[in-house]
Amino acid sequence: MLVQLQYLRAVAALMVVYFHAILQLGKVNPAVDAAAFVYGETGVDIFFVLSGFVMWLTTSGRAMSPIEFARRRIKRIVPLYWLATLFSAAVALVAPSLLKSTVFNLPHLVASLFFLPWANPADPATITPVVVPGWTLNYEMFFYFVFALLLPLPEIRRIPAMFAVFAVVLVACRLSPETTASRFYGEPIILEFLAGVVLGWLYGQKLLLPNRWAWAALALGFAFLFINEALMQPESRFYAWGIPAIFIVYSAVSIDFSRLPVIDWLNYLGDCSYSIYITHAFALAFLRVAADRLPFAILQQPVLFVVLALVLSSIGGAIIHEITTPRRKVAAASRPPA
Repeated sequence: MLVQLQYLRAVAALMVVYFHAILQLGKVNPAVDAAAFVYGETGVDIFFVLSGFVMWLTTSGRAMSPIEFARRRIKRIVPLYWLATLFSAAVALVAPSLLKSTVFNLPHLVASLFFLPWANPADPATITPVVVPGWTLNYEMFFYFVFALLLPLPEIRRIPAMFAVFAVVLVACRLSPETTASRFYGEPIILEFLAGVVLGWLYGQKLLLPNRWAWAALALGFAFLFINEALMQPESRFYAWGIPAIFIVYSAVSIDFSRLPVIDWLNYLGDCSYSIYITHAFALAFLRVAADRLPFAILQQPVLFVVLALVLSSIGGAIIHEITTPRRKVAAASRPPA
């Protein structure tokens, strides 16, 4: 795996943690007005473009059946997500006061486990699962489903076919009566996966930016990502947030990182990014409860709270990653010395 993809995964995960930590500040200390510091939601857009890129990169030039592809994706995504979902549902049932964004509801729980869009009973205006950040996984699994179905096609036809499928889905959702499913799948954010697939094809064809231009484009991509996040609403995220995310990924893969020293801790956090993303809500909930119950108000200090959120989420994600990936550790331990 390209090391820059690991870096981007880590950065995107920490952006989302920061975003949710800032949102929690209002609950921890209502006197704090953190509206000017609400950034990081766009980490999701980077993840989506990365996902499309990686799926193309890992299947291009290889014979892989839809079943094998689905098996690998399920093995990677489902166990931890189901564990987090069932744990959250149990907490919502036994101690509902601990969770602010989830209430126990059996149909909602079943829909969450099977990656189906469902209105959250705690906030019916939102289409989110039991583990709220898992809404992105509902899109991911839809993308994997479409990608798997197109694998039997000749490689040269897969991208045009994907364009056609996504176009039909978007048009059908916009023209059909409004339902939870049509609202969810009718969002053009799903095109960010397609953009990542196209970038994967460009990478395979070696149609990349010159190294010096790539660094400049990477910096501009992040600059516009933060500017647009401040100025544009999520309703326009595909072009306002998605296009900078596309530039970020394209620029990063155009840079030759093999000549640069590896940033080990960032590379490792990239490995842990999925675990961090899924479990960081629990770290934030812990900090919020601790802030309410500690006899002193140290956790109500905004900077300290956000820093601790980033640190605890990273540590928690790393621990879960180590627990849930034993085979990788065994393989590394059994590898003969160089």
